[in-house]
Amino acid sequence: MQLTETDRTRVADAIAAAEAKTAGEVVVILANDAHRYHATALAVSALAALAVPLLALLIGLSPATLFAGWDAAEGVAERTTLEAMAIAQAAIFAGVLLLCLTTPLHRLLTPSGLRRDRVHRAALVQFRARGLDRTAGRTGVLLYIDAADHLAEVVADTAIHARVVADHWGDTVAALTDGMKRGAPADGIVAAVALAGRVLAEHFPPAADNVDELPNRLIEI
Repeated sequence: MQLTETDRTRVADAIAAAEAKTAGEVVVILANDAHRYHATALAVSALAALAVPLLALLIGLSPATLFAGWDAAEGVAERTTLEAMAIAQAAIFAGVLLLCLTTPLHRLLTPSGLRRDRVHRAALVQFRARGLDRTAGRTGVLLYIDAADHLAEVVADTAIHARVVADHWGDTVAALTDGMKRGAPADGIVAAVALAGRVLAEHFPPAADNVDELPNRLIEI
């Protein structure tokens, strides 16, 4: 998901406007790198390979069906059948694994709960890495957008948790995801920043010596 310079300027202006009315800090991160769900790809490939013997049994397929004279030699039919089955399973495992890792299939087959959990953990990592847990008043808020999975997270620091229930951020997350679905991510981000700023302004008005502790720009990773 690519944004224009105009989009980035709009987001930066929205953050500055929101922070002008609060002592809180708003950081927006857009993650463009598509995550590969290797566990899903491996599981699907293994299941496909394990299904080969069952499918062969159901349709009555044997190597002799495909290759003339396959079981002509006495006493080797069983061995050659197992060899053929093992080769077929290995080929199918490799083929399905390659397909999963080179297409969005691995993402589509990953349960939504697991994808949400991964995005949540990634947001927590960025929250700490960007210093949102080290603001003076512990009033940092991260808006984290995962472009590939079309998911978003809001992570707020301890002082905000004490006054704002987690469910209150539902509208903010909805604004972010709606913008992605409509193909207008900048509109969604600007709307989400305004909503977050409104909450922060209500509970954390600006101090006389209000210091801007974190960058007022869109961070793309």
